[in-house]
This record gives sequence, structure tokens and C-alpha cells, in this order.
Amino acid sequence: MSFLRKFEQVVGKLSGAFGWLAGWLCILMICVVFIDVVARYGFDAGSIAMQELEWHLFAAVFLLGAAYTMREDANVRVDVFYARMTPRKRAIVDIFGTIVFVIPMCSLILYSSYDFVSYSYQVQEISSDPGGLPYRFAFRALLPLGYFLVMIQSFAVISRNVRLLAGDDDTSLMSISSHHMEKL
Repeated sequence: MSFLRKFEQVVGKLSGAFGWLAGWLCILMICVVFIDVVARYGFDAGSIAMQELEWHLFAAVFLLGAAYTMREDANVRVDVFYARMTPRKRAIVDIFGTIVFVIPMCSLILYSSYDFVSYSYQVQEISSDPGGLPYRFAFRALLPLGYFLVMIQSFAVISRNVRLLAGDDDTSLMSISSHHMEKL
């Protein structure tokens, strides 16, 4: 069990670091949107590059923050049923959902994004709009990175819940979902 705990800690720190980065990118995105709105409506001076930067920052926040959201058990689910379950049943639901839904989805996206991102790098893809952003290929690379982070966080979720089912008495690393549900 100590190997599983160590794995969860390492993955948790990695997800936390990218979650921290996503948080700062959110602040940057808010500033960019504010500047774009003021420029467009206050000075009639819109910018395609600013709009594209907003989209790219939004995608980066989503892709880099998803694993952190999963780590913190802040993902969306039907809490009406989940909250009434025992910690053991929640662990079983989390393991099942992660294995049946999350990991296959991440695998599919990782597999299919390889050619997409690789081609973008090969052609040094830029915006097709005049005045758009260069280096679009760099933002494309966030797609497999984000889903890779979610995939490894999925294994940490499974690990955490397997330990809970096995009766691991280390409550400091007990299922975060149990901790959040007890607050309700």
C-alpha cells in the first residue's frame, strides 16, 4: 500500500502544479478578455490575435486544469445519489466510472491526437486568419498533455479507492470524495 500512497502523492503534486498553472492562466485570460472588450467597444479597435489568444487560453485552462479538478473531486456527477452512498459504494462507483469511461476516453483522445499534433508541428501551423496568432502548433500540444494528465490522475483515483476498499487506515489520504461528502 505504501507504493500506492507514494504514487498518489507524486501524481497529486503533478496535478496540483498544472492546476496552479491553470489558475494563473485564468487570471491572464480574464485580463486579455477585459483588454479586448475595452479595445473593441471603447476604442473600436478589435484584434483577431486577442480573440484567438482568449480561445487558446480557455483551452489551456480546461486541459491543464482537468486533472487537478479530478484530484480535488470537483468533477460533475449526480451527487443526489452519490452523497447517499457509503464510502465503500462511492469507491466502487469511482473505480467503475474511471475504468469504464475516463480511461478509455483519454486513451482514444491520446491515440487520435498524435497525428493531429504531429502534423501541426510538421507544417508549423499558424492561424489561417489575417492578423491571427503564430505558433498554433504549440497550443495543439496541450491536447495530449491535458489528457495524459487526466489519465495518470485516473490511476491515482483508482489507487486511492482501492486502498479505501482494502481498509487502508491512512485517513490523511482517504478518499477525497468521502471527505467532501461528509461536509454535506
